Amino acid sequence: MPEAKTTTREPGADGPLSGVRVVELAGIGPGPFAAMLLADLGADVVRVDRPGGPGLGIDPARDVTNRNKRSVVVDLKAPDGPARVLDLAERADVLIEGYRPGVAERLGVGPGDCHARNPRLVYGRMTGWGQEGPLARRAGHDIGYIALTGTLGMIGAPGEPPAVPANLLGDYAGGSLYLVVGILAALHHARANGTGQVVDAAIVDGTAHLSAMIHGMLAAGSWQDRRGANLLDGGCPFYGTYETADGRHMAVGALEPRFYAEFMRLLGLTDLAPARDDMTRWPELRAAVAARFKTRTRDEWTAVFTDSDACTAPVLSLREAPHHPHLAARSTFTDHDGLTQPAPAPRFSATPTAVRTGPALPGDGAESVTRDWDLPREPGPSPASLPNPAVHNPQ
Repeated sequence: MPEAKTTTREPGADGPLSGVRVVELAGIGPGPFAAMLLADLGADVVRVDRPGGPGLGIDPARDVTNRNKRSVVVDLKAPDGPARVLDLAERADVLIEGYRPGVAERLGVGPGDCHARNPRLVYGRMTGWGQEGPLARRAGHDIGYIALTGTLGMIGAPGEPPAVPANLLGDYAGGSLYLVVGILAALHHARANGTGQVVDAAIVDGTAHLSAMIHGMLAAGSWQDRRGANLLDGGCPFYGTYETADGRHMAVGALEPRFYAEFMRLLGLTDLAPARDDMTRWPELRAAVAARFKTRTRDEWTAVFTDSDACTAPVLSLREAPHHPHLAARSTFTDHDGLTQPAPAPRFSATPTAVRTGPALPGDGAESVTRDWDLPREPGPSPASLPNPAVHNPQ
């Protein structure tokens, strides 16, 4: 696996967003990931950490969501805390916060405060429930957000509890990625019209939006509103996962007729191929496929399906994935300062991206940010010595 080289270039020196300045008010989950994505794309991201850290219990030196960033430490409960953040906002293009509705306003760093200093600022708000609605001020986490949108209820085997997709579907797909899309759109508008705005990115909104195709299929009568009964949710015997002889698994996605034919040929079940078009025979087909997969190990089946169009792949673990030949050839994962991590995505032909720096340690960018952003130098104690503010729910 290729190793990324540590460089001395300034954050933001590479990528299509080079020159864009972003202030991230530290939180957990989707906000930091969104800021990491902007940093990966070349933005100069300054993370405003709280004294004492975010309270996740993760070694900051290993938190890769803080790569390609710089950090300053500010106590927003201190008398000069809000002014220090507003100094950053005045010089920024984007600000990201993940507090509950009303918290940023109470702290003196809400949209009104920031836009008074910088009317062009794109103010990104990352929450679970959104800025308004009956649940807006309630605590929550990924699993609850996706539960209410109907997406969690789609995942898993029939007759069993819904399967939990880590926090990828809500926090990162429905949250972070929609926040980034909104920020980029609002940034385009601000540069064209000179006016910033607030981006209200709610995980419930983004996750619901992700299910648009499924809602169309539901309306058309081609999707049943229950788990394990549809083409793409494991209900189909040629789109799902199967256990192998060694207790590992293979993933099958042989939907189209010619891919299905290849799959059945390599599996040695061509006599059962007609069952594809007869849903009453799907239980028979599923049982036969499951029994066949149990006769060999995952690696043996991987060898069988290599270089085929049967749309069948081994289910790899997180530690195995970086070593897969295809992902290794594409450098989908990279090593930086001993940390294996996903490489920046997507890729650009003219403005390539890179892991330029490791995770920003709290406060380690104070001097360089003050210099590069031309911030006023405040007398008084070091920010790291300020008291720890009250911990809030970032979503």
